[in-house]
Amino acid sequence: TLVWVEHDNASVKDATLSAVTAAGKLGEVTALVAGEGCDGAAQAAAQIAGVSKVLKADDAAYGHGLAENVAPLIAGLMAGYDAFLAPATTTGKNVAPRVAALLDVMQISDILSVEGEKTFTRPIYAGNAIATVESSDPKLVITVRGTAFEKAATSGGSASVEDAAGPGDAGLSSFVGAELAKSERPELTSAKVIVSGG
Repeated sequence: TLVWVEHDNASVKDATLSAVTAAGKLGEVTALVAGEGCDGAAQAAAQIAGVSKVLKADDAAYGHGLAENVAPLIAGLMAGYDAFLAPATTTGKNVAPRVAALLDVMQISDILSVEGEKTFTRPIYAGNAIATVESSDPKLVITVRGTAFEKAATSGGSASVEDAAGPGDAGLSSFVGAELAKSERPELTSAKVIVSGG
């Protein structure tokens, strides 16, 4: 099982830890770290409990996590894996559908539990009902709701780190800039407590 690691080139973001836990229920976990100058993140991913191998794709094309560049990298690596899991974050929701399209499979979004090798639960009707879904595709592309799974421990692992080559810049988009809103509050999808929602 291949897991997309969200990182800041130095450390791994919490949402990834939940995806690792979910992936562990499907089999051996390989973590994919793609970025520019991402050695620190690759080493951090290697320490995560449950990760058996880390693939590091270090290239300027992956520096800003553009889905147009990252998706072909993942699709190329999927020849050796049955499933690809990404956190259901803004980045994960951007990358996973492109991977699914390149592999010509259906994506299973926002899973809450792993019921079997190809069976999962996910929310429908704005979370008012829970559906049990089973995939008949040869490859699985899944996004994981972070709060539905325990976070994997950030220490205790000793995975090997290997370099992974990809197609590089697809030439479909370019990074212009980022305007990040600073907030002391966690992202809604990873919050432990939600007081109210509208």
